[in-house]
Amino acid sequence: MYKGKCLKIGIGFATGRKSFQKVLRSYIHNWKESGLVDNNKILLNIFVAYDLTYNKTNKKDYINMHPELAENIDGAIYIGKRDINEEIENLIKENIINHTEAGKIFGKGYASQRNAVLYSAIKNDMDYLIFLDDDEYPVAVTNTQKNAVWGGQHVLSTHIKNIGQADLTHGYHCGYISPIPFVEYNDTMTETDFRSFIEAISNDILNWDNIKTVMNNGGVTYADTTILVSNKTKEVQEVNHAKFISGGNLGINLTDPHRVFPFYNPPGARGEDTFLSTCLSERKVLKVPCYTFHDGFSTYNHLLEGVLPIRLKFIKADNEQIVRRFYNACIGWIRYKPLLLYITQQHCYEEKIEKIRQQLKEVLPGICTYFGLQEFINILAELEKYNNNVKKHYEEFIETQRIWVKMMENLSKD
Repeated sequence: MYKGKCLKIGIGFATGRKSFQKVLRSYIHNWKESGLVDNNKILLNIFVAYDLTYNKTNKKDYINMHPELAENIDGAIYIGKRDINEEIENLIKENIINHTEAGKIFGKGYASQRNAVLYSAIKNDMDYLIFLDDDEYPVAVTNTQKNAVWGGQHVLSTHIKNIGQADLTHGYHCGYISPIPFVEYNDTMTETDFRSFIEAISNDILNWDNIKTVMNNGGVTYADTTILVSNKTKEVQEVNHAKFISGGNLGINLTDPHRVFPFYNPPGARGEDTFLSTCLSERKVLKVPCYTFHDGFSTYNHLLEGVLPIRLKFIKADNEQIVRRFYNACIGWIRYKPLLLYITQQHCYEEKIEKIRQQLKEVLPGICTYFGLQEFINILAELEKYNNNVKKHYEEFIETQRIWVKMMENLSKD
């Protein structure tokens, strides 16, 4: 499986959660159990880009790895704001990029954090980089026995096994993938109203058919047993000018840095994985048979302590925290919807935006009342704001790729 030269594997985290060390501990034990730690042909190196402002954490929450855990990996690079600024100054000093260009690659947000990890992994000569999310765990859950059945997943080794034959590898997700809570329809918000709302803010992956299935399971996505036992890969096909991936459970082949794209998202938006998806027409993307459990509402941290529930909770919109999380997700989605449409359906962009505008005008008053949060009405204003700036954001999207090419050429020269 791992014949030939030693493989240098980067494992990337873009994090801001205090629970990071618990997640890392679980993954390291997983790598040891799968045989990767003791394989002298595999060098495991973690790259952690941390944000101290996200949850008011401090540096120690990320760098204070227990010595017994540290013995199981070959290297660790921690990337904070100061480290990024130092790298920027070096690039400017060498006349590779200027301050404005640096801001587009290493500015604020998830895309910039992922770019910091990606750049550092390439600079440190990693062969492959596997991104793992700090709210996803290496387990799969099914409900074939009417109770939750859990199984460990060898996420890292599955990516390593397949990434040599692809530009990117992308695994599966189960658990609470979507922040959309379970809703019970009534006269204030009918199923037709909620469907119209979801269709207005969604993309080709987050669509009504997917959401309805998940909601019927109480907001839970269960692992497909046929995938768990098949051990087969399949090539991701292009849908509407995108080969859809997600930012976690994602492998990137770094052996030819010129084939690697940077991440991008509009300011204040998400979607960095979706926008990367639109760049992959001429890249081979493999779907690989490994799951991670997404703890989207941070209610299952005890999984990291070995406590496996026999039933997973319905996530209902019955408390402010869940409603607020759903609202924040909706804002993030609507902020990147204009650019996604502009990239993938420019020929009918204005028509699509007008349809979304009308849908939101019709359903948002009921959405506000149903969830008891008048701020949902802001979604329409955010649509208009990002629609007005869509050409600017598209230029930034293209410019980010141009700047990245210069940086890759410099690393290749070095």
